[in-house]
Amino acid sequence: MNLDKNTRLRIIEHASKQVGPSVFWSTVIVITSFLPVFLLTGQEGKLFGPLAWTKTFILIVDAIVAITLTPVLISFFLKGKFKDENANPVNRGMERIYGPVLKWCLKWRKTTIGLNIIALLVAIPMLFSLGTEFMPPLDEGSVLFMPVTLPDVSNAEAKRILQVQDKIIRSVPEVDQVLGKAGRASTATDNSPISMIETIIMLKPRSEWREGITKQDIIQELDAKLQIPGVVNGWTQPIINRINMLATGIRTDVGVKVYGQNLDSIYAVSEKVKTALETVPGVNDLYVEPITGGKYLEIDINREALGRYGLTVDDVNMMVESALGGATIGNTIEGRERFAINVRLAQDYRNSVERIKRIPIQTAAGSVPLSSVADINFTSGPPMINSENAQLRGAVLFNVRDRDLGGTVEEAMEKINAEVTGIPEGYYLEWSGQWENQVRASQTLQFIIPLVLVIIFLILYFSFKSMKEALLNLVTIPFALVGGVFIVYFYGVNLSVAVAVGFIALFGLAIETAMVMVVYLNEAIKQLVDTKGNSSETITKQDIRDYVFMGAAKRLRPKIMTVSVSLFGLIPVLWATGVGTDVMLPIVLPMIGGVFTSSIHILLVTPVVFEMTKEYELKKHGKLDVYDVKH
Repeated sequence: MNLDKNTRLRIIEHASKQVGPSVFWSTVIVITSFLPVFLLTGQEGKLFGPLAWTKTFILIVDAIVAITLTPVLISFFLKGKFKDENANPVNRGMERIYGPVLKWCLKWRKTTIGLNIIALLVAIPMLFSLGTEFMPPLDEGSVLFMPVTLPDVSNAEAKRILQVQDKIIRSVPEVDQVLGKAGRASTATDNSPISMIETIIMLKPRSEWREGITKQDIIQELDAKLQIPGVVNGWTQPIINRINMLATGIRTDVGVKVYGQNLDSIYAVSEKVKTALETVPGVNDLYVEPITGGKYLEIDINREALGRYGLTVDDVNMMVESALGGATIGNTIEGRERFAINVRLAQDYRNSVERIKRIPIQTAAGSVPLSSVADINFTSGPPMINSENAQLRGAVLFNVRDRDLGGTVEEAMEKINAEVTGIPEGYYLEWSGQWENQVRASQTLQFIIPLVLVIIFLILYFSFKSMKEALLNLVTIPFALVGGVFIVYFYGVNLSVAVAVGFIALFGLAIETAMVMVVYLNEAIKQLVDTKGNSSETITKQDIRDYVFMGAAKRLRPKIMTVSVSLFGLIPVLWATGVGTDVMLPIVLPMIGGVFTSSIHILLVTPVVFEMTKEYELKKHGKLDVYDVKH
């Protein structure tokens, strides 16, 4: 079929006016449905903020291009001989499949709606049975081994343990490099005691691993080999460990902070909490943060003896400081660098209490041993004192493995509430770590998701100028949720902020396809009214069914294309590998499953509901409500 230029431009203009506003408003819905992601704070806000900005700007440009540039480009490129829509073999094939299925659905309307409702009812318990976590664990490609020894461990023993552990770790075939550290750097930002060891384990590329082995298998193998008496193992990853420590002060996945006024009482309560948590499935690397048991050399000066020898407290303190700690006697200059010169007694003269007692102190009558003017012995004390909110704090730390974080913590809470009794007045517990982030994110999402639905409904209402049409589009969302829940459930993914962001993005995509369907159904009804008039005397139920079928089936290609573009863009993520896919997959899964089921609902159920609505209008009012598809 050949068309002259004026006819061709009029057809393009008519089609653009018909579809353009719906495409524009559906794009606006996708944009606004994603805007509440900006309300996320903390780690989740920093992670998904760039995604929200990027998607928002892209879709804003897309909405403008859809109603301005696209019609112009069509007028340039859509020339020559035009073929009928049925000339496309793919389109004919789809119509041959879709037509009979749609006719069956229109004939058995209650069965069609019932099957959809059953699928929705099945998805609800599946949704509530899913595990929960703050964020899907990101595989950083390396492992951080953080064992904790007894607080009174010596430097030599800590060094020996570190060397033994590194040799054992290096014996595992998948391990490439090992770097261990005991104690802390010479900086106030690192408060690690000598009893806390940090070992970064770099793994070889996955192609060099033993067949069938996973990262969790490697960690379990290492943990079994590193069972050293007096050492509590801890396994995490370098980046997330630093984030947890900076954000919450907890270096494991979860921690129970114990607040109080006395360190001994805090430690006693912490031990009770640890005992209660030992039997909770999923709890690993459980230990109490040491707040007692440290060893200190105490030099108690005898003031009466000082008087007999004519000494002062400063004389004794300066001698102890110089002999044990070292005194600065000058500086050495090496180019632009300056180094202090410290002098103290050699190791052989200060490596035991008996030798320290014999340190000489000069008096007017001669030298006397340090033991003559002071009592010297080892005493117990806190290895490190932590405080928060103007109170002393202890902590029970653990990681969660082989189970979702939310379910583990909820069971742990019930266990502690039932078994940990007799907590002194003024002492209390607080859950921290990833759980603290999860609670904050959950509270934000409980506000965000209803806000998304309200925004979508308002845009639909102002787009169609009809509450009925807005609800007809909005009902697509629960059925989009069905596919999202099914695929998340069978993939074994826990509910997290990433999954929630995927569902939020899904809502806009589902509405986008629904709006295209409703536009074509309304166009078919308008053609019916133009042909037979708008009266119950001239329009029959069969007429409504015929025109609804025509509106749904004869414009199948644009609806399938809308769905296909989304699916073809998302499905490749299922096979993606490398760092970052752990977070991408939970976002994409709800969108893939939801787009699939929402498309089935839009193609089969929406025409059924639309037909039933029009039959009701005809029966009650004697005419049909006709909406201007141009808006």
